[in-house]
Amino acid sequence: MAERGWDSILLYGNAWRKDPFRSLVNINFSGDHALARLSRSGEISVTFSDPWDAEVACAALQPDFVKAFSPGASAIAGLEFMEERFVAACGSLPVSATADVEELRRVKTAEEIEFIKQACDLADRGYQRFVEVAEPGMREFELVAEVEAFLKTNGAEDNFMLIASGGTEVVGMKPPTERKFKQGDSVTTELTPQVNGYYAQICRTLVLGEPSREQLKAFDIFSEAQCAAQDLIKPGITAADAARAQNDIFRKHGYGDYTGAKYTRVRGHCLGLYPDETPHILEDIDYVLKQGMVVIVHPNTYLPLSGYMVFGDTLLITESGNTRLNKTEKKLFTK
Repeated sequence: MAERGWDSILLYGNAWRKDPFRSLVNINFSGDHALARLSRSGEISVTFSDPWDAEVACAALQPDFVKAFSPGASAIAGLEFMEERFVAACGSLPVSATADVEELRRVKTAEEIEFIKQACDLADRGYQRFVEVAEPGMREFELVAEVEAFLKTNGAEDNFMLIASGGTEVVGMKPPTERKFKQGDSVTTELTPQVNGYYAQICRTLVLGEPSREQLKAFDIFSEAQCAAQDLIKPGITAADAARAQNDIFRKHGYGDYTGAKYTRVRGHCLGLYPDETPHILEDIDYVLKQGMVVIVHPNTYLPLSGYMVFGDTLLITESGNTRLNKTEKKLFTK
């Protein structure tokens, strides 16, 4: 704050993006809005829009939440997620502190790493449950409901989860549908449970029945790509390096056309108070990775061999390399 010349910072959160607020005050509020104000002297005040949150946190309630944004605030983390009426209440055009706060969040403390390890353990157990209950004839939403119930019963605050099922016609993952699983399907998922504000993720592919030659060949490529990045990641390499290591494997096998935005979104991303934190692992992102960051590497993409397939683990970047925090076996699961 002193470097930027800011006398105060507002940290705003809403039901969609709680992470700017929770980076200072780790309360899982249930209402629409929450605001923390931090002065350069270290004083913190917290305001909620929902009376239940205010009561639980012993903090201020602002029924007309717009009044919490008094003119003259130096900078706002979460400015990009605020309603226009809140921005207008700040008076002159406010300065965004979002990027500065996100940079501070990237390197995790020992306490934060412990929460992420707990979330990883829950992700592993959640995927075990996924494999146990998946069967032909079950609908996608029924499987997701089983896994969601398991995770919430075992302590997850939240869980970001995508799924897909089928064959070469599947080009990506999405929220669950009424589609029934069939023998021979690839069933892919991305599980991202949250523990005490912090997310961890696992990506795996399950084949119902005996996998085809094409499914096995595709998984070998995905496994090779994921391992190439995991073997490379350490402090000092860039996000671009990690993405290129994965994409080069697909290029080596003749599938370079499937490494672009048409078929894949990212080759990984950071994890923390939001399930999809920046920097993203892409070939045009030259951000230098640091010790203490937590990332997931996942070469999730479409291939004509098998359709969309996923494979990835949460990694803690250490002094000389990285540590895989997921314990789930690195294989193509079959049932």
